[in-house]
Amino acid sequence: VQLVESGGGPVQAGGSLNLSCIAYGYIVSPMCMAWFRQAPGKEREGVAAISTGADTTYYSDSVKGRFTISQDDDKNELYLQMDSLKPEDTAMYYCAIAPWGYCSSRKWAIDTNYNHWGQGTQVTVS
Repeated sequence: VQLVESGGGPVQAGGSLNLSCIAYGYIVSPMCMAWFRQAPGKEREGVAAISTGADTTYYSDSVKGRFTISQDDDKNELYLQMDSLKPEDTAMYYCAIAPWGYCSSRKWAIDTNYNHWGQGTQVTVS
């Protein structure tokens, strides 16, 4: 499985970006798909996750109400619509896949539960 992110870039505070992640290869569905981010000098943190099939979503408190995660089963694509961006949202954003059972409120944000990762797309908010 290969994950390829796109859509990052520089943006002014208050602006919006829409990240995309395409999954190539053999995909077991349903599954848990998520966005993580890592800022320089900080640990990787979960941003949002979605349980495919059920479309149940999870968000970190820091992005709730500003970011929206969605997915397209037919295209094996994952999206992250980011609105009202803040400088503290600056980070490398990664998409990741975990087995479906890890999409729960207690497990979705644990990065070691994910076995496939993309290379990331940089988001810089100034």
